[in-house]
Amino acid sequence: MEAIVRAVLPAWARPGLEGNLPDWLDVAWWEDEQQLLDLAPSAQIGWFDMHVKPPALAAIAKARRLEWLFSAYAGVDWMPLADLKERGVTLTCGAGLAANQVAEFAVMSMLAYARGYRQIVRAQDKHEWLGWPPSMREMAGSRALILGYGSIGQAIGRMLAGFEVDCVPVRSKPGEGVLGPDEWQAQLGEFDWVVMSLPNTPETNGMFGATELAAMKDDAVLVNYGRAEVVDQEALVAALEGEIIGGAILDLTLPEPLPPEHGLWSLENAHVTMHLSGIPNEASRQRAAQRFLDNCERFRTGQPLEAEVDLVRGY
Repeated sequence: MEAIVRAVLPAWARPGLEGNLPDWLDVAWWEDEQQLLDLAPSAQIGWFDMHVKPPALAAIAKARRLEWLFSAYAGVDWMPLADLKERGVTLTCGAGLAANQVAEFAVMSMLAYARGYRQIVRAQDKHEWLGWPPSMREMAGSRALILGYGSIGQAIGRMLAGFEVDCVPVRSKPGEGVLGPDEWQAQLGEFDWVVMSLPNTPETNGMFGATELAAMKDDAVLVNYGRAEVVDQEALVAALEGEIIGGAILDLTLPEPLPPEHGLWSLENAHVTMHLSGIPNEASRQRAAQRFLDNCERFRTGQPLEAEVDLVRGY
């Protein structure tokens, strides 16, 4: 008789999982913070994702029997990775699950910036008929540097190519149309867009600061759909206030939510999209459920799990 494994899973994932789960799983479903905290100590397999992170962290701390922690989030830098490694817990993430929806959000924001769409919406709110477009900028023929060429960066590049944007990714090995990790800084002044989809790691934390901002074209736009910690936010605000760069599109900020009095809100050349791009939708939830089911079989048979996180590198 197969040993039964205790899994503590979110109730919102139940429609996509129930009826397909293996019979060796003993599943408990949590619906709220208190239920999660009550059930976490019994979990050998856990799915503790919450938009508010402190309760999820508390559940991880209480889950001392945990063997495998599943997450539908691509970014896991908020988790206690060193502790999980010490405890021998395998962590899998949501890399790729929301890549298209994040990329669509990023490209939407870039198009809105290029065509002055925010000003058009404001004019409509005021019942004001504009006689001239707020911006004459075109996407076609522009150049975009893509820092972070995982699933999100690749999806952004693929979509931008449809608008005839010349996309140049940064990868570990340079080549034709590709820059290496030691080459991109010297060429920042050649790009109209600097698009970031990097994880937050010791190597990337604060890597884009005043020096890099000063090297950009004075009408270039920084687009961050990775992690806020990668950009020196104080240096960015100074660059926007001084019009050293053209603008910034930020899905991530420090802190979140951004306080009402923060200067980024009132800067006309800053577009803040409030970390909305990766909020799970029905399609990405279905993909997450399928990844969990696929990984259950791998977990049971001792195979490497899909989207397993390197707990030292952080992604």
